[in-house]
Amino acid sequence: QVRLVESGGGLVQAGGSLRLSCAASGIIKTINNMAWYRRAPGNQRELVATITSGGSTNYADSVTGRFTISRDNAEKLVYLQMNSLKPEDTAVYYCTASIIRYGSNSAYDYWGQGTQVTVSS
Repeated sequence: QVRLVESGGGLVQAGGSLRLSCAASGIIKTINNMAWYRRAPGNQRELVATITSGGSTNYADSVTGRFTISRDNAEKLVYLQMNSLKPEDTAVYYCTASIIRYGSNSAYDYWGQGTQVTVSS
């Protein structure tokens, strides 16, 4: 009914760039905050970046200045532009969104299935 699907992951050398995309679909009335998380092997899930419906952004200290989150409200998309990638950025990246469905007044958090990003040294 509501799906988030990430794309754009892959293998890149240190110093390179990748752009992740996440498309929301389904019976969506409103999308509030959207965010990217990541989980590296053996680590806890880490918040990478957030963006409000109005476009205000926030970043983890580890990615500030290198990553940029953006969104296209009309197309229900959120992006993560990742530059100057480091091996420690290797992780599965997940997008999440707070969504109100048609027929409901409550917002729920939805998650994508994740996309692998691997940065080689």
